Amino acid sequence: MACTTATGATAEPAGRASGTALADPLFQPIDPQVWQDQQDMTWADYRAVPGADWANPARQPTVQKLRIAVLAVDFPDQPFVITRPKGSDPFGNPQVDPVRRQDVARFYADFWGKPSALNHGHTVNEYWMEQTSGRIGVEFVPFGPYQAPRPLYEYGINDIGQEGAGCPSGHTCNGRLEADVDGQWLRQVGQAETQKYDMVLRVYAGYDETSVWQEFGEMKFQNKEDIPDEWGPPDPALPNWVRGRYTEWTSWKAGAMLWGNAGIRQGESSGTITHEISHRFDIGDNNNNPYRQPYRRVGTGPFDLMDRGSFNGPGGPHNRWQVPATQGASMPAGQTLRAKLKLNFIGANQVLNLSGTALRSGGVAVFEVKARSALPTTGELQGVLLDLGQDRTPACNINTNPLCSGPGFTNYSLEVVQRIGTDSFTPDNGVMLTKNKPFSNENDSCGYLCFSWMIDANPQDINMVDYRKPNGTAVMRSIGDYRQLNDGLFHAGTDSGSKYEYVDQANRLHFYVIGKRTNQRGDLYYLMAARSLDGAGPSTRGVTLSAGTLSGTTCRFDLSNTGQYRASGQPAAVAAYQRSDVYRLSAVVSGTGWRAGLPNALATAAFGQSVAVNVATAADAGAATTGTVTLTAKSESDPTKVTTASCALRR
Repeated sequence: MACTTATGATAEPAGRASGTALADPLFQPIDPQVWQDQQDMTWADYRAVPGADWANPARQPTVQKLRIAVLAVDFPDQPFVITRPKGSDPFGNPQVDPVRRQDVARFYADFWGKPSALNHGHTVNEYWMEQTSGRIGVEFVPFGPYQAPRPLYEYGINDIGQEGAGCPSGHTCNGRLEADVDGQWLRQVGQAETQKYDMVLRVYAGYDETSVWQEFGEMKFQNKEDIPDEWGPPDPALPNWVRGRYTEWTSWKAGAMLWGNAGIRQGESSGTITHEISHRFDIGDNNNNPYRQPYRRVGTGPFDLMDRGSFNGPGGPHNRWQVPATQGASMPAGQTLRAKLKLNFIGANQVLNLSGTALRSGGVAVFEVKARSALPTTGELQGVLLDLGQDRTPACNINTNPLCSGPGFTNYSLEVVQRIGTDSFTPDNGVMLTKNKPFSNENDSCGYLCFSWMIDANPQDINMVDYRKPNGTAVMRSIGDYRQLNDGLFHAGTDSGSKYEYVDQANRLHFYVIGKRTNQRGDLYYLMAARSLDGAGPSTRGVTLSAGTLSGTTCRFDLSNTGQYRASGQPAAVAAYQRSDVYRLSAVVSGTGWRAGLPNALATAAFGQSVAVNVATAADAGAATTGTVTLTAKSESDPTKVTTASCALRR
């Protein structure tokens, strides 16, 4: 049954922290939360978008094909990793046989742009075609190779976290790779040729520091003093470690690498090309800093390209150091509803726009939402936006509360995540409920950049090991770690392992997840509702229940909405979803040894319509020959409208 949490949200108990089906003798959950951890994923977890073929290079975008020039650049001290014998460099790469230097630019352009066995048939072009429903495609054109005039570390030690600290004697670590390589490209091809491209991607020899700072720092070495000379600088006067972006130290060799950026600049280990391309559409990061105290939770975690969902892919975040990048970060998460709306990647007819005012004056809205990565279909919603006007959430302190989102949010979005297409490597299917800021506000209210804040259906610490130190000591995932949101989606029904509703008392809103279905093609849908706590609109409310009938171990009741719809003056596009009510169900059983349970504590019916409600029953050994189940249904819009009915039980 439902319980009331300390925050005032009425919700089903979380039940478990992992995703195995509950062995309840009464019933199996209608929507069990079965989430999968990133490190346990393989390419076998990929599921195609039903009815789509976004990776087909013959498909042309309807709005724009981005032309991206790929400039391959190496350094006097760092050859392209991909040109070395298999597994021969200190990081254990490359993972494939060597590629000739003159072929490197073409190799990476094809790796990102053309389906092949090496990229498992998945490309950056596929990502953009899928996420924009065919509006935007990507084409990579190779140039080079070029060689930078300075050693790699003169660029990398100048980068985020070091700012020159750890620079070898006699060197000036203040290099700018873009300026040095772009000048060579310009001189080679001429100004007219450079103007033919929407973006320039500099793929540099070596690694993105984001993919090696931890794996070849605190995960590889017990202490900074344990780092051997082969992982240190070419200057014996310097230590073999260097400070990092997130931590006090990493190995010098890892810290000497550059960070990928929105420039676009990426190392050979980078799989986050899609993330960096997104920045060029004028959208920021949403990923916070979960690695340094005070810990602060990420915004949208594994379910968002602009957060650390950009790390998604087989094997999870600690498998992003491979060259080429065919594991972690090789298939990032989809884009959120806010991002798609800002970037005009979703049609207005796919989104229902509500407001607290519309719910207060017009009544509860009930709507079905299709998975965000599924093919759009006329007349079907793939997102709901609910305007708050002003967020009245009480102030909190981001320096003492890692789950504090800070101020500035103006709406909620509801969308459905299904593990298909680029969402295959998200951890769960379910409903994503998110607070968002306006498009013009992408500030650091939660500690770092943060404009979308997912409501976590299981906010307790997930209590999982992140990695083990060389001596075997377990290092737990911090409370800010993006994988804390692995179990954060909402699910329908009781005993799912998640929650089926959320109450925002401050903003006077109640959200419900009522049911789910999958169509014949395999697309996932959730039936949801949103209600104001301060008004139910002009419609009258009513409910009746038929007497229950027993079939096997299930009592079936027919619930009828006997209220009467009255127009509230809302626009037709909103009023169409305000012709139903939501009912809360409870069941009690009498008779020695009998038990009863509700697979779903919620029901919805349109005015004048009926729906079936099932109550599961069981008789223990020695139970009485007969018993009775009494079902109660109460209108959420008008709690004075309540009815009961009974079902006779027999062994």
